[in-house]
Amino acid sequence: MDLNTVTDFIVPSPDAPAAGWQDGDAWLAGGTLLFYAPWPNLRRLRDLSQMGWPSITVTDDGLALAATCGITELHEFVPPPEWAAGPLLRQCVEEYLASFKVWNRQTVGGNICASLPAGPMITMTVALEATYLLWAADGSRRTVPAIDFVTGNLANVLRPGELLRSVHLPAASLARRYALRRFTLTKHGRSSVFLVGTHDASTGEFLITVTAATSHPFHVRFASPPTAVELTAGLDAAIPMEKYFDDPNGTPDHRRHLTYLFAEQLRTELAAT
Repeated sequence: MDLNTVTDFIVPSPDAPAAGWQDGDAWLAGGTLLFYAPWPNLRRLRDLSQMGWPSITVTDDGLALAATCGITELHEFVPPPEWAAGPLLRQCVEEYLASFKVWNRQTVGGNICASLPAGPMITMTVALEATYLLWAADGSRRTVPAIDFVTGNLANVLRPGELLRSVHLPAASLARRYALRRFTLTKHGRSSVFLVGTHDASTGEFLITVTAATSHPFHVRFASPPTAVELTAGLDAAIPMEKYFDDPNGTPDHRRHLTYLFAEQLRTELAAT
């Protein structure tokens, strides 16, 4: 879609991309969010595609992804074999509802900042307990847990001029065993329920991450693998009924039913391995 109110295009400094931020500015990475709908308040685009930030960096502490990392780059990445949850990265990329044009332009950070309930990069990073590095317009920086970033449909904690710079996935999370369940109304449709379960063999911790079914992500955490009764009680306590999302892809009742069904399947699968 044409953005006919935009009058200027800026290539900012990689070290201070928000310098001189004004009302009407917007970040441009892949552009798949910006160009899908009218944005009448926009006046300038700040292009992040030429920042030169390394897309994918493996360290002893885990995996760092630049916000500008393309989803095709992540899809092609081969994680170290000791990362039991490494295949989840590729699987989440494959859950995009997107044409080849979007696949070749979409970025990890763009999908996160769009803050759609069905965003697969949100699912991936929340399930692996990532942290996000945010750069403010005044140059200050803060780190936000992935679980706290999205606050609702199309809503997040970003302040005016603030930028998602990078995502850090901890090595400990990447070492966990995992299982996932996803439901769509059609074979290649948008996720209406997306759950990931992880189990830490060293600590015993069991974590269910609920996305797409709810307006923002939820964690349901247990010190050890729960019983079926404990799992149901945990879901009851963690997710109020009003937080289940309602759109043409599913009613709240439908999404809640599948959340409980899939969570039990994840519990059973991870307990058996």
